[in-house]
Amino acid sequence: MREALPFVDLAPRMSYPEDAMGYYPIFLNLSGRRCLVVGGGPVAERKIEGLLAASASVTVVSPTLTAALQRLAKEKKIRHFMRDYRKGDLSGYRLAFVATDDAQVNRAVYEEAEEADVFINAADDPAHCDFILPSVLRRGQLQVAVASGGSSPALSRAVREELESYFTEDYSVLSEIVAELRSELKEKSLSADAESWRQALNGEVRRLVRDGDIEGAKRYLRERVGR
Repeated sequence: MREALPFVDLAPRMSYPEDAMGYYPIFLNLSGRRCLVVGGGPVAERKIEGLLAASASVTVVSPTLTAALQRLAKEKKIRHFMRDYRKGDLSGYRLAFVATDDAQVNRAVYEEAEEADVFINAADDPAHCDFILPSVLRRGQLQVAVASGGSSPALSRAVREELESYFTEDYSVLSEIVAELRSELKEKSLSADAESWRQALNGEVRRLVRDGDIEGAKRYLRERVGR
């Protein structure tokens, strides 16, 4: 049996500037992963919608639910415990979200999450967050995330709204074309380096997509990355 690697906690010895961003940007595969949401109001509803879109397995603990969450529970798309949070509720979960207006509940869930090594997000309470949720622009499989380190969600949202005018719906089509071409290359045991993709995904291919010439866009990419 292989011996486990020793754990050395270096964090106490490390120092960072006060204004350093302490979050590591990452996209998680939550398909089938168990996630707990404490709270059943509008804020919790938005978080749950995002979790379900990522195919997570969602459990909600709350004495009340919004009408939309009631429908999801009735359709068995979420599991619901109609009660207040209790210590021990986090057992077996990968991620936890707390979205209540009760500071004591937020703190209690955070403390249990710390003990259980469960990553937690507390709505509008950065001091009790292990991770934050960015403002996300989606164009098909393409996702552009904007975050301000938890300091100003309004700024993140404003920047994301500005990006919407640049990343038009054409990018949804482009993302599908690129995914299709990557699958083709993989089937042929071919690959293209990052520079080839960078040069191929230029203004010309976007113009072809914008003009509705999907086959032309596919040919253009194949000629440049499928050699």
